[in-house]
Amino acid sequence: MEQQEYPQEGQTVVKDLQLDDQPREKLQRFGAASLSNSELLAILLRTGTNKMNVLETSRALLKNFGSIHRMAGREWQELRAIRGIGKVKAITLSAVFELARRLQTESSESRIEMRTPEDVVGYFGPKLRDLRKEHFIQVYLNAAKIMIGYKTISIGGQTSTVVDTPEVMRNAIMNDANSIVVLHNHPSGNVRPSESDIKLTTRILESGKILGIPLEDHIIIGGFDYTSLRSLGYIA
Repeated sequence: MEQQEYPQEGQTVVKDLQLDDQPREKLQRFGAASLSNSELLAILLRTGTNKMNVLETSRALLKNFGSIHRMAGREWQELRAIRGIGKVKAITLSAVFELARRLQTESSESRIEMRTPEDVVGYFGPKLRDLRKEHFIQVYLNAAKIMIGYKTISIGGQTSTVVDTPEVMRNAIMNDANSIVVLHNHPSGNVRPSESDIKLTTRILESGKILGIPLEDHIIIGGFDYTSLRSLGYIA
């Protein structure tokens, strides 16, 4: 049966706490930066359970996943599996985490340059670092190395994904790309390229030479770390 999202008899809500312990009151008086992670979560969750108040529920949620970063990488269904977190609360948290990722990648300018590995990771790192499956993304650049679009080509498992090289080149042609960058994540956090990563890079590189659409780089992102196959010498 779906957990209720409104206080029932016996539930402890934020307003039942001591004034100094009320996260909303604390935010109004001292600002959002003064709140701990559990207090910020408590504002989103609104209510606790019959056995735990909302702050205790928030702390239990953080303890279960170990950190906000790890929690942000979970689907709402996984969040819902935690005691005290119903469907509405889980969806609310999932939406907040997605907004946070979009905030990190939102550019103040419409022209997003992709000239260095740092440029690529700065934009796509927040999108990929929390994912638990491998996602392979292709980025389309114009002659000035400005991103004109991107597409997720493939989604695999926790250790690999299948990429069709002809599809990569077809997409580049259809999007009028002058050159491309490809990237994918390693959910394990290990950014060392595998043998299949190197072979795939070579195939795309050679196909690009034939079609006149150079491969600028292949970036592997693992958590907050990354590696560039161009920097490693696999792309001349």
